Amino acid sequence: MEFIKYQVDNQVALLTIDRPKALNALSAAVLEELNTAIDNIDLNDARVLIITGGGDKSFVAGADIGEMKDMNVEQAEAHGKLGNDIFRKIETLPIPVIAAINGFALGGGNELAMSCDIRLCSENALFGQPEVGLGITPGFGGTQRLPRVIGSMSKAKELLYVGGNIKADEAYRIGLVSAVYPLEELMPQAMKMAQKIAANAPFAVRACKKAIDDGINTTIDEAIVIEEKAFGSCFATEDQVEGMSAFMEKRKEKNFQNK
Repeated sequence: MEFIKYQVDNQVALLTIDRPKALNALSAAVLEELNTAIDNIDLNDARVLIITGGGDKSFVAGADIGEMKDMNVEQAEAHGKLGNDIFRKIETLPIPVIAAINGFALGGGNELAMSCDIRLCSENALFGQPEVGLGITPGFGGTQRLPRVIGSMSKAKELLYVGGNIKADEAYRIGLVSAVYPLEELMPQAMKMAQKIAANAPFAVRACKKAIDDGINTTIDEAIVIEEKAFGSCFATEDQVEGMSAFMEKRKEKNFQNK
């Protein structure tokens, strides 16, 4: 692929959107390659996915405005559906997804980051949904994920209506990202977190993700039942036996097989 780099090392997958001359903007070609890359992830090989941008200036600076400028209504809706379908694939991947945000995360870039489970960023990161200044709305989930992610309808609407940008420290303050690092430390820290996740029982980690995502938009009573079933399902796995045996035997080494 021309714009997507993908590799797996020690059960941690790294997907890089590599179009640095265009600040990794999401052209139709980039979106199609991203879609193919997500479809081809081997969940037996990868336990965690990290998504980042090529270069040291931008995660994803947004969609490709030049491509969108002359779209009609039907073409724009189809383009929005393409982006939303891909981002939902990322959001609903069984494995955890970490966004390592190494610079600009604007428009579609912020929307991509919000489709990931965990967001870490560098000190030079810049976030925003500037679409209203272009005469459009966000099209890849920004109006829906932003209030859910930061937990404040007022702040989300402010960011969407004003169309301005916020720096890394403000993104951390409002809960858009979990941590901020110097640029040179971002990928090592993301990899460190990913390796910690990958070392845990994959079935249990995936069951946690599913329970959170399935339960978050239900009532607490319904959500607790979802958790009970997730909890119970772990006791049909070899990994549960291995994890509890290691605890009882006071051994640090664990051999989780996702079985």
